Amino acid sequence: MKLTNRSKVVSNKEMTFSEKIYLPAIFKGMGITFKHAVRTVMKGAPAVYSYPEVQKPRTEIWRGQHVLKRDEEGRERCTACGLCAVACPAEAITMTAAERTKEEKHLYREEKYASVYEINMLRCIFCGMCEEACPKSAIYLTDRLVDVETNRGSFIYGKDKLVEKINERIDITERQSEKQKNAVK
Repeated sequence: MKLTNRSKVVSNKEMTFSEKIYLPAIFKGMGITFKHAVRTVMKGAPAVYSYPEVQKPRTEIWRGQHVLKRDEEGRERCTACGLCAVACPAEAITMTAAERTKEEKHLYREEKYASVYEINMLRCIFCGMCEEACPKSAIYLTDRLVDVETNRGSFIYGKDKLVEKINERIDITERQSEKQKNAVK
């Protein structure tokens, strides 16, 4: 019997008997398991946390739920340039741009704004490329966990979940790079 792999042909006759019965692979896997078992016995079991009462400590660079920031006057920073959507490797961000009217001047910073801004949290890989690409420092990944939902449609976050509330501002100064801090000014 011959197995083909695009450019080369391999026959079963080239495999040794032990390779045919997968013994080397089995012993290698058992060796890894044994190594972890010995390490657990010698060093003790890893820490167990009673979640949600006790949460596992996270690093400072933890990337959690997204937030669309507002400026000091409470206006949305996002100008719907689309750079975050282009930079997203998972293609999780979609937006629709609109022109600001005179009555909406107090709501949006620029003449163009995102009338629809959605992130599919099931597709998002929390890489942070969106916040790196944003020239207006409008989107950030916070240290908050994404909420547990019961259906797939609930994981598409719109502006209602993403834009920070005026009376509940989220401090992201510790997470900002120097470039982002200068862009805000």
